[in-house]
Amino acid sequence: MLSPRIPELSALEMLASVDELGSLSAAGKHLGLSQQAVSSRMRSLESQIGSALLTRTPRGSTLTEAGVLVAGWAAEVLAAAERLDAGIASLRSDAARQLKIAASQTIAEHLVPLWLVALRRQQESLGLTPTVVELTVGNSESTVAMVRTGHASLGFIESPHLPPGLSAAAVQDDEMVLVVAPEHPWARRRTPVTTRELAATALVTREHGSGTRDVLEHLLTTAGAETLAEPLVELSTTAAVRSAIAAGTAPGVLSALAVRDDLALHRLVVVPVRGLPLRRTLTALWQAGGSPPLGPARDLTAIAASVLPISGTRRKV
Repeated sequence: MLSPRIPELSALEMLASVDELGSLSAAGKHLGLSQQAVSSRMRSLESQIGSALLTRTPRGSTLTEAGVLVAGWAAEVLAAAERLDAGIASLRSDAARQLKIAASQTIAEHLVPLWLVALRRQQESLGLTPTVVELTVGNSESTVAMVRTGHASLGFIESPHLPPGLSAAAVQDDEMVLVVAPEHPWARRRTPVTTRELAATALVTREHGSGTRDVLEHLLTTAGAETLAEPLVELSTTAAVRSAIAAGTAPGVLSALAVRDDLALHRLVVVPVRGLPLRRTLTALWQAGGSPPLGPARDLTAIAASVLPISGTRRKV
């Protein structure tokens, strides 16, 4: 524990300025203080140290021998403080330039690029060095694992099941749609598919651990479906699921963001579903604390809640 005799850095800086510049008035001008304020603070410093540091005469003030000695020691302490400050600044600078994040596929493909552009523009407008973001793409399960082990400072998932032990914030709502190939019988039906029909149909789905599949199964069971048909095909990427559905393999449920182009080009057709709101919440994850880590991680989370795609819904973080 430091002794109460150790002055604050501001007091040592004032003493060093008097020693360097040769007068109280010059030191005051350098520090943005009046001569009276410097003189008063010098008396407080002398009282704390227990020794006279200035010789005061009608012609001015000069440092005593003790004052010169303490000023020399103060210069060493101030130099060490400058090195400490520079080191801390470099750590902050490194943290500001690098950010590792993980995201499930739909978020990574259709939302993260928009968020990163917004983050870069924000930083450039503030005169900051743009952050280098390292993105790992997986499913919701692997994203949770990366955040939990510290391999990612921030994660974005689609799953409705939030992992214990991690902090989370909803950032956006995402619409999901049931889609089929134009030649599929459901593309021509005049009534919506019921929840029971959808639950009993073998679909093209993502693999276990995928947020898209997790959400659909959660919605169906919550709506009262007692059993779910086994998937006809399980695939590890959203693009593969889209292709399989477009080829007529089976229906499937995907984010509206993921099939936007396919719908515009009439490769897929949306089939209405009755009694099942196909919406999900997209969630940001981090290791601990009420808010994401200060800096680019927190900035990116705020951007994720405000920068929307054409069909997005904003959430407050």
